[in-house]
Amino acid sequence: MTIRHLVELTGISYGSIQRILTDELHMKKVSARWVPRMLTAEQKKIRCEISKSNLEKFQTDPETFLRRFVTMDESWIHHFDPETKQQSMTWKRASSPTPKKFKVASSAGKVMASVFWDAEGVIMIEYLEKGTTITGSYYADQIRRLREAIKEKRRGKLRAGILFHQDNAPPHKAGVAMAAIRDSGFELLEHPPYSPDLAPSDFYLFPRLKEDLRGNKFLNDGEVMAAVEAFLEGQEKDFFFKGIRSLEKRWSKCVDLEGDYVEK
Repeated sequence: MTIRHLVELTGISYGSIQRILTDELHMKKVSARWVPRMLTAEQKKIRCEISKSNLEKFQTDPETFLRRFVTMDESWIHHFDPETKQQSMTWKRASSPTPKKFKVASSAGKVMASVFWDAEGVIMIEYLEKGTTITGSYYADQIRRLREAIKEKRRGKLRAGILFHQDNAPPHKAGVAMAAIRDSGFELLEHPPYSPDLAPSDFYLFPRLKEDLRGNKFLNDGEVMAAVEAFLEGQEKDFFFKGIRSLEKRWSKCVDLEGDYVEK
């Protein structure tokens, strides 16, 4: 309901209604928050229960948890993603005209990147070949390659036992993929459905990667891949550690919000 509508209904002046809303009722105008899905009571309950369980595992021995933890996700990276309005801000004199920027959509050209990482950094990156899709069998093969990559790059991690985290995408939950996870000796950490706010790749890694690439035009898939790897290789170990470590805060906040989405 707008202030003008309230003026018509009550006959009170615009300024008086504005004062009542702000000074007497202590209200303020805010933008709506975008959320991935309208959660049902049951979905909130599941999110809350899984967050409690994962939080308990983390807090029992944070150091061991962080050493064992490995996560993954896939994301499309476009040949060109325009800058956001905020990224396009520029300095100008008071007498100068406001600069204009034409609205541009993301390019059709894109690459699907699968990134497997932990608190030390990236363990494995793979790119989907043109004309193929991610299936349960494809993902199962990736899990087997991940095990070999961990063996090569993270000495002692397999012996400590991998605590593996993934979302609930159909290929990830396919029988052949779940069998590959078990055969690899990984312990699967539960992840609630419709919960990108509790997945480190979604709330931390990919947003920072894409923010860095925005505004750059890549001529082909090879240039996109090179830019992705340059960004990830350019990050210090602390960058990845912070992303995984922030799970504790998010699980805790999800419990406090009784399963509702965590914004920050």
